[in-house]
Amino acid sequence: MSVRANWSYPTAVRFGAGRLSELGEACRAAGMSRPLVVTDPVVAGLPIAERAMAVLREAGLAAEMFSDVAPNPVGANVEAGVAAYRAGGHDGVVAFGGGSALDVGKLIAFMQAQTRPIWDFEDIGDWWTRATPDGIAPIVAVPTTAGTGSEVGRAGVVTNEAIRTKKVIFHPKMLPAVVICDPELTVGMPRVVTVGTGMDALAHCLEAYCAPSYHPMSEGIALEGMRLVKEALPKVAADGSDIAARGDMMSAAAMGAVAFQKGLGAIHSLSHPVGALHHTHHGMTNAVFMPYVLVHNRPAIEAKCRRLAAFLGLQGGFDGLLAWVLKLREELGVPHGLRGLSEAIDPAAADEVAAMAVVDPTAGGNPVPLDEAGAKAIFLAAWDERL
Repeated sequence: MSVRANWSYPTAVRFGAGRLSELGEACRAAGMSRPLVVTDPVVAGLPIAERAMAVLREAGLAAEMFSDVAPNPVGANVEAGVAAYRAGGHDGVVAFGGGSALDVGKLIAFMQAQTRPIWDFEDIGDWWTRATPDGIAPIVAVPTTAGTGSEVGRAGVVTNEAIRTKKVIFHPKMLPAVVICDPELTVGMPRVVTVGTGMDALAHCLEAYCAPSYHPMSEGIALEGMRLVKEALPKVAADGSDIAARGDMMSAAAMGAVAFQKGLGAIHSLSHPVGALHHTHHGMTNAVFMPYVLVHNRPAIEAKCRRLAAFLGLQGGFDGLLAWVLKLREELGVPHGLRGLSEAIDPAAADEVAAMAVVDPTAGGNPVPLDEAGAKAIFLAAWDERL
């Protein structure tokens, strides 16, 4: 049986099958009458997008769609969206789709009120205070995948094409006012997208749990998120119509994004430059790096992984956890190494990727302080498929 519930953590979440029907009401509650629906070209052509637009029209809302969003979004996507927002006289954003569309939608709502370049608001120190908070548009988020958890986050990831680097842009007012988590929207996802996004959710929970900072609330959320992934991801990979398991994965994705307020680590700091340079799927790239980072961090996380393994019902402490990750990846068809992601990835790029990884904002949460030598060693291990 599929669960329906209303949550207020960390924002208003309407969870359950069929709740897309409440999209118009949610927009009105957020103060919108002319929402801009931000999605990507693939989702824009699917029946779920048609249904969302129909719900908005039936609610009397003058909605228009913007879909110029790349799989790994770039600054130009946000600029084009801001132009469309202003030209259409919109008063809010419906971010509808996977992580890329959710991030770009939030960034459009944020940037349409700003005069400074988007890169001035990178998630560094208190840079977010540079922003003009007045006029940031309200956001309703509707995820159609179960991975990034961007629907409950206050940031967006976008690539600065000039330097081929992913940047995290942050502001508290980018947190959506209302989230609609309807697992029916994820039923049509291709298996490879289900797997990649699901492994992204696992990476968020795992890295948040292992991050050394003190944040027991996030740590507890991360634990339950990993349990849900362990139970549900194999089910949805085998049967995409399993609504209950789809719902569990949507929950795990949101939980991962809440949990990683505690921190992320080398999985993400290496995945970001590889994705920026080679346009690989973010979640699948995380999945490839996952066991190699676990092994690298073992001296600092072995005791925590012993507790994690026990919670997940795994025998053997750290070794049991690592064996489960490897088995899960194999069952889901995740490549064992970087060569399986893209033929363009070259071990000669190890120095460049390592240099980019150590300055990525996620690197600071790695349990073993990440330097260029360590990042390079992980990259080459993932290339050589050597644990």
